[in-house]
Amino acid sequence: MRLDKFLKVSRIIKRRTVAKEACDGGRVMINGKVAKAGSEVKEGDVLEIRFGSRLGRYEVALVKETVRKEEAAEMYRVLEEDPTTQEERNR
Repeated sequence: MRLDKFLKVSRIIKRRTVAKEACDGGRVMINGKVAKAGSEVKEGDVLEIRFGSRLGRYEVALVKETVRKEEAAEMYRVLEEDPTTQEERNR
């Protein structure tokens, strides 16, 4: 699955256009390497996303094309996350 689509479907980032912009801006890494929006994501990959000075690290647990909102959190495990990032996502 494309990285930008995974970020949107998993609801790590709410909109695909924002996910694409983050990827194209060099703020998203897969397994320690800067990733483009079209990079393939697979189970076991570690994603690092920078939002300004905040950093979020996530492990891809499940790759599915569509999921319900309630099931989206099952697609990844949080390895490290700035507490304010979690609060903003819950809004």
